[in-house]
Amino acid sequence: MRTFLLIAIPLGHLLIFWLITASILFFVNKKKKTPKWLSVAIAIPVTIIYMSVALFLGTHMYKTSYSVQTSKDVAPLRIALISDSHLGACFDGEGFADRIEEIEEQQVDMLVITGDLVDGKTKKEDMITSCEALGKIKTTYGVYYVTGNHDIGDIDKMDFGFDELVAELEKNGVHVLLDEVAEVGDDFYIVGRIDRSMDRKPISELTKPLDKSKYIIVLDHQPNDYDAEREAGCDLVLSGHTHGGQMIPVRQMTDILGAYDSTYGKKKEGDTTFIVTSGIGGLLVPYKTGTICEYCIIDIEKE
Repeated sequence: MRTFLLIAIPLGHLLIFWLITASILFFVNKKKKTPKWLSVAIAIPVTIIYMSVALFLGTHMYKTSYSVQTSKDVAPLRIALISDSHLGACFDGEGFADRIEEIEEQQVDMLVITGDLVDGKTKKEDMITSCEALGKIKTTYGVYYVTGNHDIGDIDKMDFGFDELVAELEKNGVHVLLDEVAEVGDDFYIVGRIDRSMDRKPISELTKPLDKSKYIIVLDHQPNDYDAEREAGCDLVLSGHTHGGQMIPVRQMTDILGAYDSTYGKKKEGDTTFIVTSGIGGLLVPYKTGTICEYCIIDIEKE
């Protein structure tokens, strides 16, 4: 499937650009006969340039910064957010380790991973290398991970089990939160939700016993439960899954169809801030257009 898509996507774009070019030339030169080869001659370099940009955006990581203000009496907190590495699609375990080293330079208080660290293409050796990289990053409060739909749903396609993934993460000091809450410092909670593709607890059940004077951060792979998370008194909800649409016009279509509460970026509803990252990788192929591969730096500060 991956090899097919690596070839089919550029060819599909060539066809699209050829049709667009041929249509433009037809309407512009109605009274003149346009050479049949001209539209192809234009479409080929346009496709090469377009797909080269798509490949660059799919294999290079950028930093996106957010500032979040709160009325709660909390100490400043700097979070690094990553998601959707899909190990094996855009980079291997060593490539993941290089990205973690770059993130470490931001001197964050914690690193959070909102799912899809692995998928059906991930090799066990790359999974192990990535977990070891997570164990080396220096932070104040550590690394926190929640599952994505591919971490669990693709496990029968991998040469390792979900229990092995969790064991390797925990071996390297990563906090795996499966519908669980971790208290961070004196002012913060991290609520880690199991992916919505699995049986999981309602967010209200997870937050009910918490001290609401503290700042509640939720890690939820798919951005599809905003109303419940807002009503449960969550302060900040971090998600991935959408890949920022990955390729035009997916984001535009999902926004029109309302497939997600948000496809990308920062949104505030009431007292709750929601952030969706486009992820540090891509699904199946290393192509991205209309979006980027990113890690997010989120600074939480008292108003």
